[in-house]
Amino acid sequence: MKVKTNRLETLKLLISSGEYGSQEEVLVALKKEGFTLTQATLSRDLKQLKVAKAASMNGKYVYVLPNETMYKRIHKPLSAAEMMMTPGFISINFSGNIAVIKTRPGYASSIAYNIDTSEMPEILGTIAGDDTIIVVIKEGVSHEEVTESLSQLMPGF
Repeated sequence: MKVKTNRLETLKLLISSGEYGSQEEVLVALKKEGFTLTQATLSRDLKQLKVAKAASMNGKYVYVLPNETMYKRIHKPLSAAEMMMTPGFISINFSGNIAVIKTRPGYASSIAYNIDTSEMPEILGTIAGDDTIIVVIKEGVSHEEVTESLSQLMPGF
């Protein structure tokens, strides 16, 4: 199961950081990352991730993750293996009792899930998109307290 999880994470990273117009192109990219699979397996993976095709800026149809917008694509990405070695967290900013966490594309929901399941007393809950998390903070809790709790949960925070 760990192989499939790693493959799906790599697939998400590839799609969010490159433009692939065919399953053959995706299979080649996955092979470069060390994953050899059939077109049928790739097709099932794409369906599981709810990957769709959308027009890119140059009019070419490419695979995109749900809620992925073309202008957010990274044009000079690291390899998927390199990306997986670093955490998805990018930044956090506060406004009153709300925090906005920026992540790499595809990481927000898993980070938000980790925050929600950790049951931090400072946090009421989260809402996640593809690369952004809204965190609702309890009244009277300082930003420093939230930052301290989150740093214990996320490496590289």
